Amino acid sequence: MYRIWFERPLPVEYAHLLDGVALPVGPASATPEAPLVALREAHGIIASSQVRYDGALMDQAPTLRVIARTGIGLDNVYIADATARGIAVCYAPDAPTISTAEHAVTLMLACLKRLKECERQLRRGEKIDFFGNYRGAEIHGLHLGLVGLGRIGRHVAKIALALGTHVVGFDPYVPAEQVVNLGIEPASTLDAMLQTSDIVSLHVPLTPETRHLMNAQRLAQLKPGAFLINTARGGLVDEAALLDALESGRLQGAGLDVFDPEPPGPSNPLLQREDVICTPHIGGATLASKDRLWNTAITQVLQVLRGERPPYLVNEEVWPVSGRPEGEVREWNA
Repeated sequence: MYRIWFERPLPVEYAHLLDGVALPVGPASATPEAPLVALREAHGIIASSQVRYDGALMDQAPTLRVIARTGIGLDNVYIADATARGIAVCYAPDAPTISTAEHAVTLMLACLKRLKECERQLRRGEKIDFFGNYRGAEIHGLHLGLVGLGRIGRHVAKIALALGTHVVGFDPYVPAEQVVNLGIEPASTLDAMLQTSDIVSLHVPLTPETRHLMNAQRLAQLKPGAFLINTARGGLVDEAALLDALESGRLQGAGLDVFDPEPPGPSNPLLQREDVICTPHIGGATLASKDRLWNTAITQVLQVLRGERPPYLVNEEVWPVSGRPEGEVREWNA
């Protein structure tokens, strides 16, 4: 019987997927002295986002054949290390699309309608003319700039277009004619798009090239009074530069579901601002999304262990994964 290591405890409603095939191992068998002790016997890993899956960790699992992420981000999984060891890496790109896109639009509307400010005024019992002082805006007719036009970015565009927003997109990997077919105006450069967008929403992976994509220089290029939305990865934004842009009034506000690091400390000044809507990286964590995440990740691990090619294999060069008897120890060429 196979053994699958779970970074997060396996929810009881998905235990039946392993019946007669595999046993879950992981957090329950860990100790402070040896938090990853159960990895030694793992044939597969269901990976979340809090553990760094590099070669050193993989070497603790000599029978490991597959790592499946319960999500779309792969910045904590070292693909080259896995490939060098013949370990398949899978992910669940479709699972969080709808939930994350809806969350991005929710943050946009919450910023435009100044919900955080209004709620706090009510909680404080402020005696003001709410109708006269309210400065909320409509999203209809505004220019939305999307950085990245993958699954989530495209779904955000679909929702925004239905709300009457003019959508502009920048993605160097998507041909302009495809962008136009989506009803999106293609931007020639990122800098040009930033200068004309009332709202900028980030939908790109975190890589060495995209880390601090929104730095002080790019934030200074944003249209005065614009809003920045980030539901992708916290490392895409230089938080110190964002704080400066808000303090100076260059930006009117921000909606953040992700931070760097996570979770943000309670002293993070972005959490204290009324012009910043903050949520704890739950954009892709709706009940429907989590159901798709768990089912997709577990199914793909079992597929690899059975010798079946999974639909969302990242490192195709490892396929087919060599079958190994249970308990066999590999020798590395590292």
